[in-house]
Amino acid sequence: MAEATKTTTAGAFDIRNIIGGLIGFYGVILLVMGLWFTDDADIARTDGANWNLRVGIGLLVFAVIMLAWVFLRPLRVPVDDDQQ
Repeated sequence: MAEATKTTTAGAFDIRNIIGGLIGFYGVILLVMGLWFTDDADIARTDGANWNLRVGIGLLVFAVIMLAWVFLRPLRVPVDDDQQ
Protein backbone atom coordinates (compact mmCIF):
# COMPACT_ATOMS: atom_id res chain seq x y z
CA MET A 1 0.00 0.00 0.00
CA ALA A 2 1.07 3.54 -0.68
CA GLU A 3 1.96 5.66 2.31
CA ALA A 4 -0.57 8.41 3.12
CA THR A 5 0.74 11.89 2.44
CA LYS A 6 0.56 14.28 5.39
CA THR A 7 -1.25 17.52 4.65
CA THR A 8 -2.00 20.81 6.36
CA THR A 9 -4.24 23.75 5.52
CA ALA A 10 -2.88 26.75 3.63
CA GLY A 11 -4.30 29.14 6.26
CA ALA A 12 -3.65 32.83 5.65
CA PHE A 13 -1.74 32.07 2.44
CA ASP A 14 -4.89 30.87 0.67
CA ILE A 15 -5.66 33.39 -2.08
CA ARG A 16 -9.38 33.17 -1.25
CA ASN A 17 -8.65 34.81 2.13
CA ILE A 18 -6.90 37.72 0.46
CA ILE A 19 -9.60 38.18 -2.18
CA GLY A 20 -12.42 37.93 0.36
CA GLY A 21 -10.69 40.37 2.71
CA LEU A 22 -9.99 43.00 0.05
CA ILE A 23 -13.45 42.76 -1.52
CA GLY A 24 -14.98 42.97 1.97
CA PHE A 25 -12.89 46.04 2.78
CA TYR A 26 -14.03 47.79 -0.41
CA GLY A 27 -17.60 46.73 0.34
CA VAL A 28 -17.49 48.34 3.78
CA ILE A 29 -16.11 51.56 2.30
CA LEU A 30 -18.89 51.72 -0.30
CA LEU A 31 -21.53 50.81 2.27
CA VAL A 32 -20.42 53.66 4.53
CA MET A 33 -20.30 56.04 1.57
CA GLY A 34 -23.78 54.99 0.50
CA LEU A 35 -25.32 55.29 3.95
CA TRP A 36 -23.80 58.53 5.22
CA PHE A 37 -21.98 60.41 2.47
CA THR A 38 -24.29 60.18 -0.56
CA ASP A 39 -26.53 63.22 -0.92
CA ASP A 40 -29.65 63.79 -3.00
CA ALA A 41 -27.66 65.30 -5.87
CA ASP A 42 -25.59 62.12 -6.21
CA ILE A 43 -28.70 59.96 -6.18
CA ALA A 44 -30.39 62.22 -8.76
CA ARG A 45 -27.46 61.74 -11.15
CA THR A 46 -28.04 57.97 -11.10
CA ASP A 47 -31.80 58.14 -11.75
CA GLY A 48 -32.76 57.70 -8.11
CA ALA A 49 -30.53 54.72 -7.27
CA ASN A 50 -27.93 54.74 -4.49
CA TRP A 51 -25.29 52.70 -6.31
CA ASN A 52 -22.67 53.06 -3.57
CA LEU A 53 -25.03 51.29 -1.21
CA ARG A 54 -26.07 48.61 -3.70
CA VAL A 55 -22.57 47.77 -4.86
CA GLY A 56 -21.26 47.84 -1.27
CA ILE A 57 -23.88 45.28 -0.22
CA GLY A 58 -23.05 43.15 -3.26
CA LEU A 59 -19.34 43.21 -2.49
CA LEU A 60 -19.97 42.25 1.14
CA VAL A 61 -22.14 39.32 0.04
CA PHE A 62 -19.38 38.17 -2.33
CA ALA A 63 -16.76 38.51 0.43
CA VAL A 64 -18.87 36.42 2.81
CA ILE A 65 -19.23 33.73 0.13
CA MET A 66 -15.46 33.68 -0.47
CA LEU A 67 -14.64 33.46 3.24
CA ALA A 68 -17.29 30.79 3.79
CA TRP A 69 -15.73 28.82 0.93
CA VAL A 70 -12.35 28.98 2.70
CA PHE A 71 -13.91 27.81 5.96
CA LEU A 72 -16.00 25.01 4.45
CA ARG A 73 -13.43 23.71 1.92
CA PRO A 74 -9.92 24.55 3.19
CA LEU A 75 -7.03 24.15 0.76
CA ARG A 76 -4.88 21.16 1.73
CA VAL A 77 -1.16 21.24 0.92
CA PRO A 78 1.28 18.33 1.33
CA VAL A 79 3.88 18.50 4.10
CA ASP A 80 7.33 16.94 3.82
CA ASP A 81 8.50 14.90 6.81
CA ASP A 82 11.74 16.88 7.10
CA GLN A 83 9.87 20.22 7.39
CA GLN A 84 8.19 19.37 10.70
